[in-house]
Formats: sequence, C-alpha cells, structure tokens
Amino acid sequence: MTTVRGARARARDEVTAAIKDEARRQLAAEGAAKLSLRAVARELGMVSSALYRYFPSRDDLLTALIVDAYDALGAAAEAALRATGAAFPAGAPAAAPVTSGTGASTATRTTPGAGVSAASPGPAVPGASATPGASATPGAPPTAGASDPGGPQVTPRGRWVVVCRAVREWAKAHPHEYALIYGSPVPGYSAPQATVAPASRAAHVLLAVLREAHRTDGVAPPPLAADLRAEGERLAAELAPDLPPALVLAFVGAWCQLFGLVSFEVFGHFHRVVEDPEAFFTHAADRLGRDLGLLR
Repeated sequence: MTTVRGARARARDEVTAAIKDEARRQLAAEGAAKLSLRAVARELGMVSSALYRYFPSRDDLLTALIVDAYDALGAAAEAALRATGAAFPAGAPAAAPVTSGTGASTATRTTPGAGVSAASPGPAVPGASATPGASATPGAPPTAGASDPGGPQVTPRGRWVVVCRAVREWAKAHPHEYALIYGSPVPGYSAPQATVAPASRAAHVLLAVLREAHRTDGVAPPPLAADLRAEGERLAAELAPDLPPALVLAFVGAWCQLFGLVSFEVFGHFHRVVEDPEAFFTHAADRLGRDLGLLR
C-alpha cells in the first residue's frame, strides 16, 4: 500500500509540475491577467475537470506560481550570501518588509529557508576580491568572496552588493516571474497569507548582512530625523527589534531603491539611457550600502 501511495504522489507531483510549466509559458506569452485554467488544460491535453483537482481556481494556480517565484528569488539571495562565507542557517526566522505587485502588503513576516541558486557572476564587487582561477558554473551564485581555505574575505558592504547582484541576476534570468511578483497587480487577484513567508526571503538575507555588520560594529546608521523617529521605532519593533530604528528605516528605503533599480532594467526603462548596466548597478548597490552606514 505504501508503494502505491508513493507512486500516486510522484504522479501527482509530475502533473503539478507540468501544469506550472505550461502556466509559466502562458505568463511569458500572454501575461498573468490572461492566465486561464482551461487554456492550460487544453495545452496539456487534459479536461478542465481533471486540472481542477490540482488547482481549484486560477487564483490557486497563480498563488503557486507566485510562491515558487518568491522562493526562487530568496534562494538565489541565500546562496549568494552563503558563497561569501557568511553564516546563514536554513530556516532561520526573521521579519522583513515586502511589497508585492501581486497584492501582498507590507507586514511582519516569518521566513523559512530553502535553497536553489539562480545568480551568475558579474563585475568586481566593492569590498571583495576575485577568486583566482575560479570558474563560473551556470546557475551558481557569484564566486567573488567565497570563503574557501585561502579564499578572499568579503566585507559587510561587499556582501550587501553580492546579494543585491544575486537579486538582479535572478530577475534578469526570470523576467516574467519577476514581473509576476514585482510588476503590476493582477486584476481581481489578492495575494493570500501563503505568499507572505516566501516573499520575505530576499529581505531576510539583506537583513542578515545588516545584523552581522551591527554585531561586529561594521555599520554606523545614518541619523534618524526627528519627524521620522516614531516611524523608525515602529518599523524596528515590527521588522527587526534587534537593530537600531535608524538602520531599519534606512533599510526599508534601500530595499525600495534596490527593486526600483532592478525593475527599471528588467522592464526596459534603461534603454538608451544606461549603456553599462552591470557597472551602473554594482556602483548603485554599493552606494545603497554606504547610505545604510556599512563602513567597508
């Protein structure tokens, strides 16, 4: 009986994966607003009633794709941070702000860990030295700053830039999935609670960089304006009680700017404006780290 149940579970997983793959193809071709369960079933040679046993509604399928996208982005950021030698245990809980184009609102989130990488090497990172003779592996995180024996040590600001670059590289490699979670809201769709934890993962990684810098006196937060003190204290209490309110407030601003940079590039707004997006992004991410007060 156990063997039969196992075979059924594997078959269900395979069909679920096929449904998601076809849905992603439709996202790329038509956009999220036109995603249709009937169209997915037709392309897979299924009757609609059979597909409804896997995803009862379009919104259920959309939620599954959104969770997958957030998890993949978060996993790329996690892998990039681990590649710098920073300690980042899987499953560590953290609160982080996330604003989603799919309708998820900013809130306190508890984040799980997992691990798939989608980042790729890019230009030199301020605060990190390149690994001599390192070879690039497709789908691997940036090798700059890997903490193997004799390898380079990455500074807090260097780690910040490495993670920011991993976010950018994932978005470039998966523009339709990125648009699903950080593009225009899907008409009629409201993101459920199931999207909250996955949506927090990338922010959790950047907060881990700030926590380590704060623990080692590697960050000097900017002054907290008097008229923003209450806002900073509220955000710190909700998102990162272990960090100074000034640093948490600055982080929220940097988070928004990071995704503004990524979105401008992914959605083509830098066309005929920025001619070297790699260098432009790296220096912009480094500037965000400086503005946060990361000292080196």
